[in-house]
Amino acid sequence: MKLRLTSAIAVFVAALAALAGAATFFEARAQELDFELTATARVLPDVGPGLQAIRRDAAGRYYALTAPGASVMVFAPGGRFVGKIPSSPTKETAISYGADLDVDAAGQIYVADRGANLIRVFGNIETGGQDVAEIPVNSPISVAALTGGEIAITSVHERHLVQILDLHGKLVREFGDLANLADHLALNRYLNGGRVITDRESHLYLAFTHYPEPTVRRYDRFGYSTLEIALNTLEFAPVATAKRRVIWEQDQKSAAADLKPVVNAIGVDPVSGDIWIAVSDELVHYDKDGNRKGTTYRTFSPEGARVEPVSILVEPDRLLLAADPVGVFAFARPDKMSGNAEEKAAEKPESKPAQKPAAPSQKP
Repeated sequence: MKLRLTSAIAVFVAALAALAGAATFFEARAQELDFELTATARVLPDVGPGLQAIRRDAAGRYYALTAPGASVMVFAPGGRFVGKIPSSPTKETAISYGADLDVDAAGQIYVADRGANLIRVFGNIETGGQDVAEIPVNSPISVAALTGGEIAITSVHERHLVQILDLHGKLVREFGDLANLADHLALNRYLNGGRVITDRESHLYLAFTHYPEPTVRRYDRFGYSTLEIALNTLEFAPVATAKRRVIWEQDQKSAAADLKPVVNAIGVDPVSGDIWIAVSDELVHYDKDGNRKGTTYRTFSPEGARVEPVSILVEPDRLLLAADPVGVFAFARPDKMSGNAEEKAAEKPESKPAQKPAAPSQKP
């Protein structure tokens, strides 16, 4: 990990631009261009184009979802391909267009099949990965498995941010109010969409895909928000400004939106609860209390290509970043390296504890 030449150039240009009153923009970019992380290796080489998500089970196996793709690919802890779920997909069990994936403590697999408007649940690979349940959900975006047989889902067709279902598809509770980001209702609901992941305590982490300021919110399983991280410092100001402009233009047209994500991936350390957030190819790190750790990292493949992850796995000594179409790459964890940038004090806290409870649960 090293200070990049481009960072020094950006600082020099910022000094020149100050004469013309443009120092703020370049200063933000100079802060953004701090350190680069280069992958140590590509892993799971059979995975690449169409990659949507990767997960790991309690036995150390890896699961990869691509779209289009009829099955989830399963790999041994060392990366060897060991099978697919479903192993012999039929017209009824084949995944149509998988948008997200999760695996619970028992190895059961959950797929948000946006193409079929279903949450598909498959059994553990050791028992053949049989079809367990098919739960109707209108255009699911994301899915996370909670303890006790509950499932968290997000969709752009629901009136709350998160819905909790049981394995029979019954609505158990829902929570999270929509922010007002656009005048047109359909566009506003789309902009409030996000992806969810969970941890060992069944906390839910909701990464808002299209909030102008990159934002992640943590809930307990009952819907009380316990933390919100908003990346509202100078380095991300250009991202927020550009996003607001695009939203305004879409709102004027009242057209269907298909916008580039702001937050494209999050990962949570299963031991410490630390949170890693990816904004394009930039990676930021927070502890479980929302304190910024280290600096902003930019992520590259061993060949120098930008890695913009759609999914992050946090392992004891490495980060696995999965990106479409370049594949899955292993990175040494900067917080575990000697002389790392994590020793650098954060610019300022960007998180705040959330005391206000979520909206009351709605009964189905």
